[in-house]
Amino acid sequence: MPKSAPSHSHRLRSGRISETGRTYLLTSTLYQRQPLFSELTLGRLVVAELRAVHEQGWAISLAWVVMPDHLHWLVELQERSLDELMRRIKSNSARLINRHLGRAGQVWQTGYHDRALRKDENLLLAARYIVANPLRAGLVERIGDYPLWDAVWV
Repeated sequence: MPKSAPSHSHRLRSGRISETGRTYLLTSTLYQRQPLFSELTLGRLVVAELRAVHEQGWAISLAWVVMPDHLHWLVELQERSLDELMRRIKSNSARLINRHLGRAGQVWQTGYHDRALRKDENLLLAARYIVANPLRAGLVERIGDYPLWDAVWV
Protein backbone atom coordinates (compact mmCIF):
# COMPACT_ATOMS: atom_id res chain seq x y z
CA MET A 1 0.00 0.00 0.00
CA PRO A 2 1.49 3.41 -0.96
CA LYS A 3 2.30 5.89 1.77
CA SER A 4 0.23 9.03 1.97
CA ALA A 5 1.91 12.43 1.97
CA PRO A 6 2.50 14.09 5.32
CA SER A 7 -0.17 16.68 6.13
CA HIS A 8 2.27 19.59 5.84
CA SER A 9 4.08 18.40 2.75
CA HIS A 10 4.95 21.10 0.21
CA ARG A 11 4.06 18.54 -2.47
CA LEU A 12 0.51 18.19 -1.17
CA ARG A 13 -0.78 20.85 -3.58
CA SER A 14 1.50 20.07 -6.51
CA GLY A 15 -1.52 19.54 -8.76
CA ARG A 16 -2.86 23.07 -8.34
CA ILE A 17 -4.19 24.87 -11.38
CA SER A 18 -3.77 28.57 -12.14
CA GLU A 19 -6.51 30.32 -14.08
CA THR A 20 -6.05 33.81 -15.48
CA GLY A 21 -8.90 36.02 -14.29
CA ARG A 22 -9.75 33.77 -11.35
CA THR A 23 -9.72 35.18 -7.83
CA TYR A 24 -7.68 33.38 -5.18
CA LEU A 25 -7.28 33.68 -1.46
CA LEU A 26 -3.58 33.06 -0.80
CA THR A 27 -1.87 32.48 2.53
CA SER A 28 1.83 32.15 3.19
CA THR A 29 3.56 31.74 6.54
CA LEU A 30 6.97 32.84 7.74
CA TYR A 31 9.61 30.21 8.47
CA GLN A 32 9.03 28.72 11.92
CA ARG A 33 6.22 31.27 12.39
CA GLN A 34 8.77 33.94 13.33
CA PRO A 35 6.87 37.22 13.88
CA LEU A 36 9.23 39.25 11.67
CA PHE A 37 6.45 41.52 10.46
CA SER A 38 5.92 42.84 13.98
CA GLU A 39 8.67 45.17 12.80
CA LEU A 40 6.76 47.58 10.57
CA THR A 41 9.71 48.19 8.24
CA LEU A 42 9.90 44.49 7.34
CA GLY A 43 6.17 44.28 6.72
CA ARG A 44 6.39 47.25 4.41
CA LEU A 45 8.96 45.41 2.29
CA VAL A 46 6.30 42.76 1.58
CA VAL A 47 3.72 45.47 0.87
CA ALA A 48 6.09 46.99 -1.70
CA GLU A 49 6.32 43.62 -3.47
CA LEU A 50 2.52 43.21 -3.47
CA ARG A 51 2.19 46.63 -5.05
CA ALA A 52 4.94 45.92 -7.59
CA VAL A 53 3.27 42.79 -8.99
CA HIS A 54 -0.02 44.69 -9.13
CA GLU A 55 1.58 47.60 -11.03
CA GLN A 56 3.40 45.23 -13.40
CA GLY A 57 0.18 43.42 -14.33
CA TRP A 58 0.96 40.05 -12.77
CA ALA A 59 -2.12 40.21 -10.57
CA ILE A 60 -4.83 42.54 -9.32
CA SER A 61 -4.63 42.92 -5.56
CA LEU A 62 -8.12 43.13 -4.08
CA ALA A 63 -7.23 42.91 -0.38
CA TRP A 64 -4.29 41.88 1.78
CA VAL A 65 -3.06 41.89 5.34
CA VAL A 66 0.51 41.32 6.47
CA MET A 67 0.24 39.74 9.92
CA PRO A 68 3.27 39.37 12.23
CA ASP A 69 4.00 35.83 10.98
CA HIS A 70 1.97 35.37 7.80
CA LEU A 71 0.34 36.99 4.76
CA HIS A 72 -3.26 36.78 3.52
CA TRP A 73 -3.85 38.05 -0.01
CA LEU A 74 -7.03 38.21 -2.11
CA VAL A 75 -5.87 38.48 -5.68
CA GLU A 76 -7.14 38.16 -9.24
CA LEU A 77 -4.52 36.31 -11.24
CA GLN A 78 -3.41 37.98 -14.48
CA GLU A 79 -0.30 37.21 -16.55
CA ARG A 80 1.48 34.60 -14.41
CA SER A 81 0.75 31.34 -12.62
CA LEU A 82 0.15 31.14 -8.88
CA ASP A 83 3.53 29.51 -8.44
CA GLU A 84 5.34 32.26 -10.37
CA LEU A 85 3.47 34.95 -8.47
CA MET A 86 4.18 33.51 -5.02
CA ARG A 87 7.77 32.64 -5.89
CA ARG A 88 8.36 36.27 -6.88
CA ILE A 89 6.69 37.74 -3.78
CA LYS A 90 8.48 35.40 -1.42
CA SER A 91 11.95 35.47 -3.02
CA ASN A 92 12.08 39.25 -3.54
CA SER A 93 10.76 40.05 -0.08
CA ALA A 94 13.08 37.46 1.53
CA ARG A 95 16.09 38.99 -0.18
CA LEU A 96 15.11 42.48 1.01
CA ILE A 97 14.31 41.31 4.53
CA ASN A 98 17.60 39.45 4.87
CA ARG A 99 19.49 42.47 3.56
CA HIS A 100 17.72 44.73 6.07
CA LEU A 101 18.49 42.32 8.92
CA GLY A 102 22.09 41.75 7.75
CA ARG A 103 21.65 38.02 7.56
CA ALA A 104 21.05 35.13 5.18
CA GLY A 105 18.62 32.27 5.44
CA GLN A 106 15.06 31.17 4.95
CA VAL A 107 12.34 33.75 5.57
CA TRP A 108 9.17 32.02 4.32
CA GLN A 109 7.87 28.48 4.88
CA THR A 110 8.02 26.32 1.80
CA GLY A 111 4.79 26.41 -0.19
CA TYR A 112 1.60 28.37 0.36
CA HIS A 113 -2.12 27.74 0.63
CA ASP A 114 -4.51 28.80 -2.11
CA ARG A 115 -8.25 28.71 -2.42
CA ALA A 116 -9.92 29.55 -5.72
CA LEU A 117 -13.09 31.55 -5.16
CA ARG A 118 -16.18 30.68 -7.14
CA LYS A 119 -17.69 33.34 -9.39
CA ASP A 120 -20.74 33.61 -7.12
CA GLU A 121 -18.75 34.11 -3.91
CA ASN A 122 -18.90 37.54 -2.33
CA LEU A 123 -15.47 39.11 -2.74
CA LEU A 124 -16.29 41.89 -0.31
CA LEU A 125 -16.98 39.34 2.44
CA ALA A 126 -13.67 37.60 1.70
CA ALA A 127 -11.87 40.96 1.83
CA ARG A 128 -13.53 41.83 5.15
CA TYR A 129 -12.44 38.50 6.56
CA ILE A 130 -8.84 39.18 5.48
CA VAL A 131 -8.56 42.73 6.81
CA ALA A 132 -10.25 41.78 10.10
CA ASN A 133 -7.41 39.35 10.93
CA PRO A 134 -5.63 41.84 13.23
CA LEU A 135 -8.89 42.32 15.17
CA ARG A 136 -9.44 38.58 15.62
CA ALA A 137 -5.80 38.17 16.68
CA GLY A 138 -6.21 40.89 19.30
CA LEU A 139 -3.51 43.10 17.78
CA VAL A 140 -5.77 46.17 17.53
CA GLU A 141 -9.22 47.30 18.58
CA ARG A 142 -10.04 48.93 15.24
CA ILE A 143 -9.01 47.84 11.75
CA GLY A 144 -7.79 51.35 10.94
CA ASP A 145 -5.22 51.09 13.74
CA TYR A 146 -3.37 48.25 11.99
CA PRO A 147 -0.84 49.61 9.46
CA LEU A 148 -0.30 46.63 7.12
CA TRP A 149 -3.51 46.07 5.18
CA ASP A 150 -5.39 47.39 2.18
CA ALA A 151 -8.48 46.65 0.14
CA VAL A 152 -9.77 48.11 -3.13
CA TRP A 153 -13.14 48.83 -1.50
CA VAL A 154 -11.67 51.30 1.02
